[in-house]
Amino acid sequence: MQQRIAILDFETTGMSPAHGARAAEVGIVLVEGGRIVDRFQSLMDAGQSMPWNITQLTGISSAMLRAAPPADTVMREAAAFVGSTPLVAHNAAFDRKFWVDELQRAGCDATQPFACTVLLSRRLYPEAPSHSLGRIVRHLQLPPADKAHRALADAEMTAHLLLRMQSDLQRRWHIPDPHHALLCSLQSCQRAHVAALLQRSAQQQTQPTLPGLDIAVAG
Repeated sequence: MQQRIAILDFETTGMSPAHGARAAEVGIVLVEGGRIVDRFQSLMDAGQSMPWNITQLTGISSAMLRAAPPADTVMREAAAFVGSTPLVAHNAAFDRKFWVDELQRAGCDATQPFACTVLLSRRLYPEAPSHSLGRIVRHLQLPPADKAHRALADAEMTAHLLLRMQSDLQRRWHIPDPHHALLCSLQSCQRAHVAALLQRSAQQQTQPTLPGLDIAVAG
């Protein structure tokens, strides 16, 4: 688990940039070597007010956004913080839309691949009663957030979830290096084929490749 991975979370003014919503807060946690190594967090002013119902959920008010740095400034700082590091988010389809939209507005590229801990938890922990962030964290008895529904707190919970997943892939499936590319393959794998994928990955990482030897796993 030596690879550096960035875990991303946004709080936003709505559900989708396609419907005019903007990012209001970003939190990013870097993990490397099985632990959290750095953090980035900022509110941002995108020129929008925060809807009352989202203020009730997050505690982020319109006044807080007006006092925050401009969104393009924050996103350029976030892009520099992440660099080319691959990304992870819980329900990545949501966060990726805002990451791409806000970086484009700031004149930055958004080329990093995303892995999703919702999809991964469904494949690794199918017995869990729910795969929402708070509930899967409780199910696995991971550290809870000090302040749920804030970007950095949720990114830290997701980081602990990711580290647990990587640890379980090492311990239960004997995969020495559960790197980001493997996570991307796993999240798109049909559930019936998960065991075959992980067994093949363990073989590929632990056995030397011999000329003419082709390891094949059905599915």
